[in-house]
Order: sequence, then C-alpha cells, then structure tokens
Amino acid sequence: EVQLVESGGGLVQPGGSLRLSCAASGFTFSNDFMVWVRQAPGKGLEWVSSINTSGGMTNYAGSVKGRFTVSRDNTKNTLYLQMNSLKPEDTAVYYCNAHRVLTGRDYWGQGTQVTVSS
Repeated sequence: EVQLVESGGGLVQPGGSLRLSCAASGFTFSNDFMVWVRQAPGKGLEWVSSINTSGGMTNYAGSVKGRFTVSRDNTKNTLYLQMNSLKPEDTAVYYCNAHRVLTGRDYWGQGTQVTVSS
C-alpha cells in the first residue's frame, strides 16, 4: 500500500520554526521527484518547494526562499521541510507529493496543518 504521511505541523508564533516530515512507503521513494505544496484557508494549492531524486537540486517559491529548506533522506524514505522565520501568511495545510517524471504518476499525503499566530 502506497503511503505518504506528513507530520510535524502545529501552532507556532511568528518568527518561529517547524520541521515537517513526509514518510513514504509502498513505492521506490528514491526514484521520485518530491514536492511540498500548501493550501491556505479559502485559497488554492500553492507550490512551495521541490527536490530531485538525489537531493542535489532544490527549488523554492519566492515567498519562502531563504526561510525554508527542503531535504530528503533516501535511506529513510523521508522528505523534510525546515521552516524558519515563519509568518502568519505561511498558515496552511502542507502536503507532500511524490512525482514519477517518466510516467506522470503522483501520490499525495493527507496533509499537516501549520498555523502561525501570536
């Protein structure tokens, strides 16, 4: 059974930090391009960050660049998102996505809530 399970969300004050994790199982994690997206209340999905299969190439949305860091551990089948200097506008449900480039196949996690508020 394919699973992507996000964790690490919660309530944090502005300026604080959180580290999200996305644990993968049921497929070959190391073959997949991984993506973090988020959905703020009442808004559509927003791409946040992506990382290639080896972890050697990363990309970030302008709104999070310099504050968020994406990484992966292919030995643990886990994707991470280190979020620093959090702002209220970062409040959203964060989802991880596993994308197989050659076939276009996507898997999604159930999401984890991040709330930035004083």
